[in-house]
Amino acid sequence: MNTTRALLYSFTDRPFRPLKSLPDISFPKRPREVLNFRVRLRTDQRCCVFRVSVRNSGRGETGKVYADVKSDRYEILESAKLEEDALDDAVLDSTVPWWEEFPKRWVIVILCFSAFLLCNMDRVNMSIAILPMSAEYNWNPATVGLIQSSFFWGYLLTQIAGGIWADTVGGKRVLGFGVIWWSIATALTPVAAKAGLPFLLIVRAFMGIGEGVAMPAMNTILSKWVPVSERSRSLALVYSGMYLGSVTGLAFSPFLIHQFGWPSVFYSFGSLGTVWFAAWLSKAHSSPLDDPQLRPEEKKLIFANSSSKEPVKSIPWGLILSKAPVWALIVSHFCHNWGTFILLTWMPTYYNQVLKFNLTESGLFCVLPWLTMAFSANLGGWIADTLVSKGLSVTTVRKIMQSIGFLGPAFFLTQLSHIDSPAMAVLCMACSQGTDAFSQSGLYSNHQDIAPRYSVSINPCNAVGVLLGLSNTAGVLAGVFGTASTGYILQHGSWDDVFKVSVGLYLVGTVVWNLFSTGEKILD
Repeated sequence: MNTTRALLYSFTDRPFRPLKSLPDISFPKRPREVLNFRVRLRTDQRCCVFRVSVRNSGRGETGKVYADVKSDRYEILESAKLEEDALDDAVLDSTVPWWEEFPKRWVIVILCFSAFLLCNMDRVNMSIAILPMSAEYNWNPATVGLIQSSFFWGYLLTQIAGGIWADTVGGKRVLGFGVIWWSIATALTPVAAKAGLPFLLIVRAFMGIGEGVAMPAMNTILSKWVPVSERSRSLALVYSGMYLGSVTGLAFSPFLIHQFGWPSVFYSFGSLGTVWFAAWLSKAHSSPLDDPQLRPEEKKLIFANSSSKEPVKSIPWGLILSKAPVWALIVSHFCHNWGTFILLTWMPTYYNQVLKFNLTESGLFCVLPWLTMAFSANLGGWIADTLVSKGLSVTTVRKIMQSIGFLGPAFFLTQLSHIDSPAMAVLCMACSQGTDAFSQSGLYSNHQDIAPRYSVSINPCNAVGVLLGLSNTAGVLAGVFGTASTGYILQHGSWDDVFKVSVGLYLVGTVVWNLFSTGEKILD
C-alpha cells in the first residue's frame, strides 16, 4: 500500500484554488491527534474518492494543513451518476457516533419543547398548592384571586419586549434567561409567602416576566433553525409541551404536597430549570450560523428551505388598527382567554370546594380536560384542513371552528349548575376544554390568514408577530382581570356567577367573530 504526504490547504501560499466550502479540520490542543474522513474530488468527467488521514504534528504549525493520502479505498464514478447538489466540490463522510449525526435543528426543537413543558409545570403548580397555602395563611377568595392574577402582571410586560430582545441579543440568551429567571422565582415562592403577601405578589409577577419571553424567543429561534417544510410539525411538538406540562404539574403536585409539604412543589419544579439551562448552554445556538459544529449538509438544508420573504422594516399601525377583522381577532382573543385562564387557575379549587374532591383527586381529575384539549386540538386541525381541501372557503372554516371554540364551552359550563354527579361535572369540564381547543384552528390560525407578512416578522429577525402581539396582549389582560375578578365574585357570590360571566363573554366573542372576521388577506 502506498502512502503519499500531500499539502491539503495552505493559508499563506496558494498552490491551487481553494474549495468553495472547506471542511473544519481543526484539532484539540492534544498533540498527535488524528482525524479520518473521505474526500471526493470531482472533475467534469470523473470523480475520485480518497480516504484521508489528517494528523496534527504537535509543532504548532498554523499556516498549513497536511494529509496522508492512501491509495486504498479508491473509486472511479461516472459524473452522470453524481448528485447535482453535492456540497459544492467536496463531500466529507466522517465516522461519528449516531447521536452526533442526529439533526441539530431537532435538538433545538426538543430543547424548546422541554422549556415549554417546564413553563406550564411551574405555572399550574400554584393552582394546586394554593389550596393548602390559603388554609395556612387564612387567605380569602379575593386574596387568592389577586395572587393568581399577579403572575399575569409580569407576563403582560414581556409579550412584545421578548421578541425585541431576542432579535437584539439572540434567542438563545433570551430563552435561557427566561427559564432560569422563572425557575428561580418558582423556587423563591415559599420564602416569599412566609415573608408576606406583598413579597409573594412580587415574586409571582417576576415569574410572569420570565415566562412572558418564552414564546417570542422560541419563535425567533425556530424561524432561523427549522426549514419551512418542517415548521408545522416542529411548532406542534413544541406547543404540545405546554399541554404535557399542565398534565405533569397537576399530576405530581398533589403527591409532593402529601409527602413533603406544599413548599416542595416549588423547590422541586424550580430546580428542574437549572438542569435544562445547563443543557441549553452546551447544545443551543441562536442561529445555524453561530454553531461551529453544525454539519455542512444540514446547514445547507436549513438555508435552502428557509423563508425568503422581504422583512418588514416599518409597521403601519394606523392601517392595521383600522381593519375590522383585526379588532375581531383582538376582542375574540380576550373573550376566549377569559374562560380559559379561569379554568387553568381555578379548576382545582372548584373540584375541592364544590365537588368535594380531596387534593389528590383534584389534581388527577384536572388532568383529564388537558388531555382532552391536546386530542381535540389536533382533531380540529385535521378537520379544518380537510374542509379547506374540499373547497370550503378559509373564512367559512375559521368561523365554524371558532364558533365551536366559543359555543361548546358556553354550553357545557351552563350545564354545571344542573348536575349533581361529580363524575358528570368532570365530564362537562373535559368537554368544555375539548371544544375550547378548536380555537387553535379558528382565531389562533387567523393571524397568518389576514396578514401573512405582519404575522411572520416585525423586523428582519423578530418572529413574534405584530398581530400575535396585539391579540395575545388582549388575551393576557383577560388573565389579569379574569382570575382576580373570579376571587371577588366568589367572595360575594357563587360559582354559577363565575360561569355566567364566562358564558356571556363566549357569546359576545361568537357574535363579533362571525360578523367581522375573515380568512382573506387584508394586509399586504
